[in-house]
Amino acid sequence: MKTQNIPMVNLQAQYKRLEGEVSEKWKQLCRKGSFILGEEVEKFEEEFAVYCARKHAVAVSSGTSALHLALEASGVRGREVITTPFTFIATAEAVIHAGGKIKWIDIEKRTYCLDAEELEKNISPETAAVMPVQLYGCSADMDPILESSRKAGLAVIEDCAQSHGALYKGRKSGSLGDIACFSFYPGKNLGAYGDAGCVVCDSDETAQLLRRLGNHGSDKRYYHTEVGYNYRMDTLQAAVLRIKLRYLDTWNEKRRRIAGLYNERLKGLPLALPEVPEYAEHVFHQYVILADDREKLMKKLADSGIATAIHYPVALHMQPSFSDSGYSEGDFPVSEEISRRCLSLPICPELSESQVEYITGKIREFYG
Repeated sequence: MKTQNIPMVNLQAQYKRLEGEVSEKWKQLCRKGSFILGEEVEKFEEEFAVYCARKHAVAVSSGTSALHLALEASGVRGREVITTPFTFIATAEAVIHAGGKIKWIDIEKRTYCLDAEELEKNISPETAAVMPVQLYGCSADMDPILESSRKAGLAVIEDCAQSHGALYKGRKSGSLGDIACFSFYPGKNLGAYGDAGCVVCDSDETAQLLRRLGNHGSDKRYYHTEVGYNYRMDTLQAAVLRIKLRYLDTWNEKRRRIAGLYNERLKGLPLALPEVPEYAEHVFHQYVILADDREKLMKKLADSGIATAIHYPVALHMQPSFSDSGYSEGDFPVSEEISRRCLSLPICPELSESQVEYITGKIREFYG
């Protein structure tokens, strides 16, 4: 079979389908000279709030800034925030930037999301908030997390950077906690053409505080009630996101179909395939397998023109940047095992069935 070239995500193919809509909208905005906030951002906020079944959406400059603002608004300074060490570093960075103290707990082996039983055991009088990460496009088991958090009076902040459109017992990811944060990094299920993010919530007071903090501490131009941040969304990004939001559910359905094809064709191999718990509707931001011989398999696929990635090779408690956190190797065995074995295969709505056949054929070939 002829060698193919298959990227992890095909943003060029996606752009070709949207080029006319995006180009026309950007021309309009450039003619107007509209580049920061404005009507386009306000409309996106309205539409995304409806999509997430929330009262408010506050558009910001990145997923990291969304997390930072949510934590600031939740009053975590000087107190513990419980989250998982198996995630992108932005989750933990935001806690530090907001003046909080990270308290990591391990993940479930089935979903790679925060373990609700571990949460119950680790809440202390110092805990202010819990931040479950809805990893790879699947929701954590939120009901027990919410129950434990409500009982202890904790804020629940959902990190939904990878779960746009995912469902938990029929409810949208992002609609479950007190606040939820999204990233629109270009490769996400809903991605901008640069950095962008959003915070969603139901509280009028929280939304007002988020807007003020993200706009230099200002409700009114040149009047600043507190020291804030420059976390405003670019108007051009809002325009792209409004266009893409109309396609998101269709794209997510394509991702689920591709995941189903992978499952069929990889069945029976010495790999662990993604599990979808009965309560969840997965949106497969990543399709992640577990392989004991990961590096050899990656080389085989690279030699065949197939891109792969590792999300994530080192759990955060073992990163040099957190060497003074008081945690060490062996503290979170599930996170550490997954980090040693996880491998992400290409997945995006533009991936064809023949490409999946090629990828899985090469994997089956590897295993003889």
